[in-house]
Amino acid sequence: MSTPDNAGPTGSAGAATGDGAKGTPAGKKSDKDVDLVNACRGVWLVNVPKYIADRWENCPENSNVGKLKIARRTNATPVVSFSLDDSVIAATPVGVAKGGPSSMSKGSQKEIPKEHKFVVNTLNSQTLAVLSHSSAAGSEALTGPGGTPIGPVLDKLAVEGKVVQRAECRPINNHIYMSLKKEAYLKAIEPTRQTKHLDKAVMAYKPKANHAVNIANDLKKKSEGKKSRDDKEKVMETLFALFEKHQYYNIKDLVKETRQPVTYLKEILKEVCNYNLKNPHKNMWELKPEYRHYKGADEDADDPKPENSDSSDDDD
Repeated sequence: MSTPDNAGPTGSAGAATGDGAKGTPAGKKSDKDVDLVNACRGVWLVNVPKYIADRWENCPENSNVGKLKIARRTNATPVVSFSLDDSVIAATPVGVAKGGPSSMSKGSQKEIPKEHKFVVNTLNSQTLAVLSHSSAAGSEALTGPGGTPIGPVLDKLAVEGKVVQRAECRPINNHIYMSLKKEAYLKAIEPTRQTKHLDKAVMAYKPKANHAVNIANDLKKKSEGKKSRDDKEKVMETLFALFEKHQYYNIKDLVKETRQPVTYLKEILKEVCNYNLKNPHKNMWELKPEYRHYKGADEDADDPKPENSDSSDDDD
C-alpha cells in the first residue's frame, strides 16, 4: 500500500489541516482517519501450516510461541529457521484449549513438529501492507476543546507496516510430521456416514408392518364387498336412473354408483351411451339420442308449441 507525499505520519490524504478546516475542532477524528505511524515499518508475510495456525489461535495472549533464527552466510542467502515453543508443540488433551472442545476439533491434538525452515521468496514488484482494525470498544471517544465529548466512539484503522519479505514456513520431515500427515490422510478418507450397531430399539421411529392408511382402505373394501356382475337389465335401469339426474357422467362416478367392474360396465355403456371426445364434455359419457326422454335446447326451438288451438276449434 502506497501513501501520498503530502500525507503526514498521523494524518490521511483526505484530511484538511490548519485554518482551512472550518467547524472542525482541534483533535477531532473522523471515521476516515487512518493511523500511519508504522507505515514505514518493514514486516514479513509468512505462510504457516494449518496445524500451527490452529495452535496459535488457542494460545493465551502475549505468550511466547517460538523463536526465529537467521544464519547469515558470505556470498549466499541467509538460512532462516523457526522453532516452536514447547508449550505449543505439546499434545493437547480434549477440552484444554482456550476455545473449548469445539475449537480443538479444527486441528490435531497430537504433538506437532518443532523445527521449521523458511523459504524466502521475492515480492515480484508487488506492494503489500498490513492493516489493522480495532473495534469501537477500545477506541477513544471524539472530544472537543476541554475534553468535552462531541461524538460517538469510532473504530480505529491503522497501517502496521509494509511487507518487505515474503516467506513460506515448511516443516522438516521427521517421524512426528509423518505421523501428523498420516492422521490427516486417514481423517480425510473416513466416510461421513457409518453403520452402527444398536443395542436397543430407537424410540423415535419404529417400522410398521401396515400403516393406518392401508388398514383404512382394506376395511373400506371389505365393507363395500367384491364387485360382481349384476344382470344386464338391472345395470341398464340403474344407468337410466342416473342419467335422469345428470346428462354427463365420468366413468369413475358410474363405477362408484353402479358398483360394477369397469370392463363389464364399459360394454353396457357402448350400447346405450356415446363417449365424448371433444370439449366441453370431453372424456364423459352421454345417453344416445334414442334412449333420451328429454329434448335439447335446439329441439325445443325447432318445435314451438301451437298457440290459439282452442280458439280455432271454437270458431268451427
